[in-house]
Amino acid sequence: MSRESQKEETKRRLLAAAYRVICEKGLLGVRVGDIAQAAGVSHGTMFVHFDSLEELIAEVTVDCGHRIVMRTHELADKSVRMEDILRAHLAGIGEYEPFYTRLVIENRLLPQTARDAWIGIQSAISFHFNQAAEKELPDADAALLFNTWVGLVHYYLTNGDLFAPDGHVIERYAETLIAFYIKMVKGLNGK
Repeated sequence: MSRESQKEETKRRLLAAAYRVICEKGLLGVRVGDIAQAAGVSHGTMFVHFDSLEELIAEVTVDCGHRIVMRTHELADKSVRMEDILRAHLAGIGEYEPFYTRLVIENRLLPQTARDAWIGIQSAISFHFNQAAEKELPDADAALLFNTWVGLVHYYLTNGDLFAPDGHVIERYAETLIAFYIKMVKGLNGK
């Protein structure tokens, strides 16, 4: 293995380890030593690849955010029905639920680059959501509808210990949340 490919492999391991440690301990609980140990490298090796813990957290968030956005786009591009868009949103974040939940709970603590990635995740679903809202609920305030949906999902994720002690809120409540939300917005729309 060349030195360059070794370096890339170590960086990949650090990112994967940071993802796991953040899922487990959160942004406030993450320490360089925990990530280095989880990656199987020395404490100082982390600083060969990242200038700071903040930079590593930002890169993990950007990477994970990109994957959530791409998955949401992939699933949502197949339909413009509101119900399908909501299902795509939950599927996109559900694949990364532990990390996404940490972002929901601790997003104000994120470094600016990571916060921008967080906003990008919300913008991705908002794009598809607004397209569906224009067709199905043309007289409704799309921003308010979107914020209500996100608030509902984030409430369940934030309180996952109550709703899904096994740790899988999306898996357990996706269809319930979608059905409730669709019924609610149809009621608002007089349908």
